[in-house]
Amino acid sequence: MTTSREGAAAPEWFDQHCHLPESGAEAVVAEARAEGVVGMVDVGCDVSGSLAAISRARSLIGVWATAGVHPHEAIGGIEGLDVLLGEPEVVAVGECGLDYHYLHSPQVAQRNAFAAQVALAHRHGLALVVHTREAWPDTFAILAAEGVPERTVIHCFTGGPDEARRCLDLGASLSFSGIVTFASATEVQAAAVLCPDDRLLVETDSPYLAPVPHRGRPNRPALVGVVGARLAELRGVGPGSIAAITRANAERLYGLDRGRP
Repeated sequence: MTTSREGAAAPEWFDQHCHLPESGAEAVVAEARAEGVVGMVDVGCDVSGSLAAISRARSLIGVWATAGVHPHEAIGGIEGLDVLLGEPEVVAVGECGLDYHYLHSPQVAQRNAFAAQVALAHRHGLALVVHTREAWPDTFAILAAEGVPERTVIHCFTGGPDEARRCLDLGASLSFSGIVTFASATEVQAAAVLCPDDRLLVETDSPYLAPVPHRGRPNRPALVGVVGARLAELRGVGPGSIAAITRANAERLYGLDRGRP
C-alpha cells in the first residue's frame, strides 16, 4: 500500500475498463501504478483486439483482459470469440451491446451479436460487460430474453436515474467514467448518487473520455482517481472510501476475489 505525503494511506484504485495501447502499454501501466492504480481490465472490442489484450495481460502485472465484439464490429460476427473465453487471463465477455448513435453495424447485426455474447457469458460463467448508447429499450429487451448473467456491468453508464434503477433491478452494476466529471452530465451524476455501494464501479474507458480538467487530451488509466474523486464528492464521502468500495466491487465482478488470475 502506498502512502500520501502526509503519511496516510493513499487510495488504491482499480480501473475496471480501459483500452491499453498496442505499443507503449508498459509505460501506461507504470504511470498508473505510480498514481495508485493497483489493477485494470484491458477490454477487447473484436477478436484480434481481444487476442492483443490477452497477450498484454500475460505480461503486465495487475492487468486482466476481456474478450468480446463491440457493437461497432458486430457486422463481422463473433466467430473465433468462444475459444478465447477459456484463456486464464480472460475475466469477462465484452464489451458487447448496442450502439444506435453511429450505426457502424446494422441494428439487427448488433442485436444478434449481443444476444450471442450474453449466451457465451452464461456458458462460460464469466462476467458480462455491456455497452449501450441510445439503445436502452433493446438493451433491456435482450437482457430480459437471454437472462442477465449473475455478474453484469453497464460500463460507461450514460443514463439517468430511471435507467439506473432499471439496470439495478436487473442485478447489474453501474460503472462511471470521466463523463461524471462533465458539468453538463447532471443526469449521470444523479444516477451516480443513487447507485448502492455494492454496485458502484469506476473506469477511465481510456483513451477516450478524459475527465475534467484533462478533456481534449488522450485519457489513460492513471486518471481513474480523478473520476473516483468526483464520485466521492457527489456522494459526500472521501476518495479513499470510493477507491476501496470500487476496487472490492471490481474484484468481485471479475472473480478476482476467488483466486481467478
